[in-house]
Order: sequence, then structure tokens, then C-alpha cells
Amino acid sequence: MSKPKDINAAAKTVEQAITSRRSMRRFLSDPVPKDMVEKLLSIASRAPSGTNIQPWKVYAVAGETLSALSAAILEAYDGDDSYEREYNYYPLEFSDVQLARRRKVGWDLYGLLGIEKGNKDKMHAQHGRNFIFFDAPVGLMFTIERDLQTGSWLDYGMFLQNIMIASRGMGLHTCPQAAFANYHAIIREQLEISEDEVVVCGISLGYADPDAVENTLVTEREPVDGFTTFIGL
Repeated sequence: MSKPKDINAAAKTVEQAITSRRSMRRFLSDPVPKDMVEKLLSIASRAPSGTNIQPWKVYAVAGETLSALSAAILEAYDGDDSYEREYNYYPLEFSDVQLARRRKVGWDLYGLLGIEKGNKDKMHAQHGRNFIFFDAPVGLMFTIERDLQTGSWLDYGMFLQNIMIASRGMGLHTCPQAAFANYHAIIREQLEISEDEVVVCGISLGYADPDAVENTLVTEREPVDGFTTFIGL
């Protein structure tokens, strides 16, 4: 796949922002200033939520705090695999279609990186890059109050999508990462997060590395007629 001419060019339309958004897995070290992050989160906060609850809580992390958080999670990740998130993100049993899609995106990524099937060490190392935020200068961690229900989690998704789309309008890229939720206890300790909050996910934020082969991955989507029933149109 050819490399984009300017992967970090700011999207000029909503359509372009949506279609140019994808999960980047290697970032440049170029800093993202606090006022830029504040603007991004302010834009994203226009997401709708039932009765305007606004269920999102954000911890924006950079510098030494980010490095310490990454080191603590990586130590746990390399030590054992007993860490689990507090909620079910994936289905308890994948359908054939879901499993096929999951396997394809995994092997498409590993194929770009030259990771062969069965090479568990390289797979482990690549997954571990989640926890250094794929080298991004800013990590965003998201929590939700524990007593909120399914509707608020749906609202949260719209807020997260706003962040990712608005990022493209600012020339930034993201990678949403549910993997962080497995290490909620460590994240809670490092960032002094209340037990009343559930760690939802993290997002890496920064400028994508235009020379990284993993950033050329574009995942497939089902055509509209594959997931839509038109009635009266």
C-alpha cells in the first residue's frame, strides 16, 4: 500500500475527517500543547447525552506522568496475563462473521509488520506497544461513574467518536485502546482515580508517523446494503 502524501494534513470537511480517521499505531514525538488538547475536548463535549448527563471523565496525561504510567502497566503486562477489565467489551462467544473480521484485521496488521503466525514473542511485543501509547506524546484515559447505565455508555461512545473526528480537523491522529481497561487498578493508582469510576479505555493522541508501515493499514467495511434494510425509500 502506498504511503499517504501528508498523513497529518488537517481534514477540511466532516466527511474527510470521518473517512481519514483510522487507528494509528506509531506516532511522532512532536508535542501537542495543552491548549490544543483543551480545545479538542471542548469540541468533543458537544456530544449528546441523555438528559445532558455528560457521563465522561477524562485524564489527559503527558511527560513524566505518562512515562510512569506506561512503565507500571508494561511491568504488569510482561509479568502475567491475569489482569481483566471490569466490563465485557467483546462478545462472550464470537459469531463466525465476527471472528473472521477480528482475525483479518489482526493478520493484516501483523502482515504489514512482518510478524508470522505463531510468533508469540513478536505478537506480545506489538500488543505491548499499546501501553506506551504507540509513542504518542499525549495519552487520554476515560472513566465513567460506576452507577451509570447502558444509555450513558452509548453516550460515551459519541463523545469518544467526537474526539477522534475533531482530531482530524486539527491535523492530529488517534488510536482508541480498550486494552488499557485491563489495567484499571494500576491506572487508578497512578492517576489517583476514585474507585467510583470505571476505566473505559484510553486514546493515544498526536501526529502520526508518516514513515511507519503500520499506519498504512486501512480496515475493510461492510457495504451499506450489507447492514441496512431500506423500508419505504
